[in-house]
Amino acid sequence: MLNIKVNNQDFAFNLIAGTAMVNGKAVNADTIKLEPNKYHVLINNQSFTIELLSKTENGKGMFILVNGAKHEVEIKDRFDALLSQLGMDKLMVSKSNLIKAPMPGMVLQINVKEGDVIKKGEPLLVLEAMKMENIIKADQDGTVKRVGVAVKQAVEKNTVLVELV
Repeated sequence: MLNIKVNNQDFAFNLIAGTAMVNGKAVNADTIKLEPNKYHVLINNQSFTIELLSKTENGKGMFILVNGAKHEVEIKDRFDALLSQLGMDKLMVSKSNLIKAPMPGMVLQINVKEGDVIKKGEPLLVLEAMKMENIIKADQDGTVKRVGVAVKQAVEKNTVLVELV
């Protein structure tokens, strides 16, 4: 199931046995690609021209034109709901000089040291939590000011792992 927000209005979308369901109601839909990023869509016998204007890096946020009107769309799947439940959604959007543990766990590996210059998305360390290895990545460019943990150290949620300058 997908949760889709269009201009701050929420919709639940699901595909069950080939039938599109929106907010629990079956929807008859047909789509034809007109050109890259432009589609003609029939929904319950209503015609729409939809054009993708832009999308975020993760592809889950976008701006579209529907019959000439601009709309903001945000899509969340079950994994986004799980990240939110674990508090990791805040970690992904926050820009802070402090990289904190998103959950309790054990530090398995540290990939950086003080003075290292890092780029956004670069792996900083590996944190084991619930028998899964989680790669903690930099959310911005910077220089490592301090590594606040050691290998095999148990950490609690929100423990400062790495401090950037």
